[in-house]
Amino acid sequence: MENGNAPLDSDFLQTDLPMFNPVDKSALGLVTKRPGLQDGREPGLIDLRRYMLQMGMSGIQTFMQSPVALTPEDLVAAGVDVAFIGAGTDFQYGRRGAAFGPQWVRASEIYMPPGYEVPHQHTRVDAFSELVMCDFGDAPLNPQSLYHSMQPMRECFREVAETGAITFVIGGDHAIMYPHAAALADVYGHGKVGVVHFDAHYDATDTGFGMTYTHGTGVRRLVDTGLIRGSDWIVVGYRGYAPNETDLVWMRDNGVRLYGMPQVDKFGWDFVLDGVMSDAADDVEHLYITIDMDVFDPAYAPGTGTPEPGGLTAAQVLHAVRRLCAEKHVVGIDIVELNPFVDPSNMTAVLANRLMREATTGMAMYKTGMTSPDYYAPDALNPNRREGWPG
Repeated sequence: MENGNAPLDSDFLQTDLPMFNPVDKSALGLVTKRPGLQDGREPGLIDLRRYMLQMGMSGIQTFMQSPVALTPEDLVAAGVDVAFIGAGTDFQYGRRGAAFGPQWVRASEIYMPPGYEVPHQHTRVDAFSELVMCDFGDAPLNPQSLYHSMQPMRECFREVAETGAITFVIGGDHAIMYPHAAALADVYGHGKVGVVHFDAHYDATDTGFGMTYTHGTGVRRLVDTGLIRGSDWIVVGYRGYAPNETDLVWMRDNGVRLYGMPQVDKFGWDFVLDGVMSDAADDVEHLYITIDMDVFDPAYAPGTGTPEPGGLTAAQVLHAVRRLCAEKHVVGIDIVELNPFVDPSNMTAVLANRLMREATTGMAMYKTGMTSPDYYAPDALNPNRREGWPG
């Protein structure tokens, strides 16, 4: 099965298939760093904006208009708190197009850029003032092979995490869950990272069409290999017609904590969120958050490969993500399964951008010690300071 560091060929590919083609050495350039990334310059961030104040739709696109880093040395020199990384995997069933998710999110920045005061209206916290953030470019992958992309992605995420920066990955399909969570476990300790997993689907099947590493098997692989403990895994928002009884039994037996739409519908979102906040990282110090865009009802996020009606609202997830990042020690987060080609309105990419801003607001709150449960700024609750109002 798994040696703890890299998936084995025999576990991943059917090598007896007549069309199987061993790795072409000429393709290694896809996952090999170009020499000289640090030549001729001191380590640090590279600001690609030409003008003092530049809107997101102009200039060279980066995540949240942030400066660029090319090497871990750049991250260390700049003291980076959050490094955004694109990972355009697109190997799975469903409506294809997730490979372009990172590009679309970069190009969907419609808010004011760094350098202009942009406090969050619930908390009055400006993440750009409190955090050093950068775009670390895209993780290496081979667009013809998920297998040959797994280990290079894991190494990329690991080298960022080793600097102490939070890895903020934008996918791509949910196959990136395995290399991302594995990299965090490599750095912070196997069995020492908890997970909150927002998804319409539970992603704990054993195989997908005979393959053990897919966008629907990440939970099973990470728990079975000991990288993440089942009791530290929380699934939020699943619905529809899965899991089946076999997979449900596996999740129960391994202690996976389940908060699905049946509980939301019957008991209310506040009940579910209270449970998630209580369970999240209650036995570990570090937390990884993974957000599949199909956790949202398609009315809010139609641009995803496997939409599932009857999901969470934008306000519910944004609130939950901000709280998790403010109140827990988040070391990694990803947003996946954004398919821009099935959303002509572009609102799914705008929502993903807002998720990034909610998360970084929470991270800024955590960094500055604003970790009290469900914090709101007093003047946000009572902006006109009316007598008798709460806040």
